Amino acid sequence: MEQYDFETTAIRAQMERSQNAEHSAPIYLSSSFVFETADAMRAAFNDESDDFIYSRYSNPNTQELVQKICLLEGAEAGIATASGMAAVYDTFMALLAAGDHVLSCASVFGATHTIFTKYFPKINIAHSYFDADRPEQIEALIRPETKLIYLETPTNPAISLIDLAFVAGIARQHGLLFVVDNCFATPYLQQPLRLGADLVIHSATKYMDGQGRVLGGAVVGRADLVREVYLFNRITGASMSPFNAWVLSKSLETLALRMDRHCENALFAAEALQDHPALSQVSYPFLPSHPQYDIARRQMRAGGGIVAIELKSGYEGGKKFMDALRMIKISPNLGDSRSIATHPASSTHCKLSEAERLRVGIGPGLVRLSIGLESKQDILNDILQALERAA
Repeated sequence: MEQYDFETTAIRAQMERSQNAEHSAPIYLSSSFVFETADAMRAAFNDESDDFIYSRYSNPNTQELVQKICLLEGAEAGIATASGMAAVYDTFMALLAAGDHVLSCASVFGATHTIFTKYFPKINIAHSYFDADRPEQIEALIRPETKLIYLETPTNPAISLIDLAFVAGIARQHGLLFVVDNCFATPYLQQPLRLGADLVIHSATKYMDGQGRVLGGAVVGRADLVREVYLFNRITGASMSPFNAWVLSKSLETLALRMDRHCENALFAAEALQDHPALSQVSYPFLPSHPQYDIARRQMRAGGGIVAIELKSGYEGGKKFMDALRMIKISPNLGDSRSIATHPASSTHCKLSEAERLRVGIGPGLVRLSIGLESKQDILNDILQALERAA
């Protein structure tokens, strides 16, 4: 494919069309594929051809989606998975073994934290956390058995940022794999592979879909590593459905357009809220008051669609604010065209202790606002009236 800008690539990258020369990719709702001869089937199973075998292995729709994400991220190869957490789990299980040690940013998605704390011990894999705002801690935490560094940036839900090039340098120096969850930024705003990461993970459920319709995940990056993740996924079955892949591939055509609007609306809300008397903190990467503002400007195109606010009234104030919202809906999702609010202390991160929450920047009154595509003034008005009613 010719070299185009991001927006053009997202629209024009597509699989070869069938003999019907359709303009839009068809949906290949087939569980399996047929072969003309026994030898053709043998060749496919022995990786001597690119023929499709079974949709748990691959499918024309998932292949198109993966190829498109790889082009947008600058990746050698990739796979599509049933969900973002399937992408996370498949990556760990494919690349780690008993006795290995993982270094992770402490600010990770709650389900990822559960993998580290509940399921890794069952298979003798250890982990250590470093603080998102102190990546210099990484060096002191590296052990002889350390295999992989994992992080999210921006983090969920406190919106801390981590210098990807700095961490990549540490990983290279010590021969460690470097894996980045790029869900919040998307490849439009941030491309970790170009800054030294080995693999990038996405929950395609979020901004890639952008309309709260389907689940999906992706792992892209170095071909040798992706191959191992693919083989684990192929055997264990957490593969993406052809229909979901078709939806997500179409969604990517508007990703840049949507992200521009998300970022515009989020920055507008963050700037308007930063001096509100009911709030002790407003966190958004492209606010000059953000502690990692310089990092954000260096490695992101724009600040993304998530704004974190901390209510001075604490836990009960956070819940009262949520209940006072009129247009913005309460949901654990994010990255939707519709604005969404989440109170992590009472929901997504309620199983962490208060000390664990505070370590990752989740105060009792923290609310994560996923700023949607509605009128930016309507979004702000709803937040302001909810703050007034929650006072």
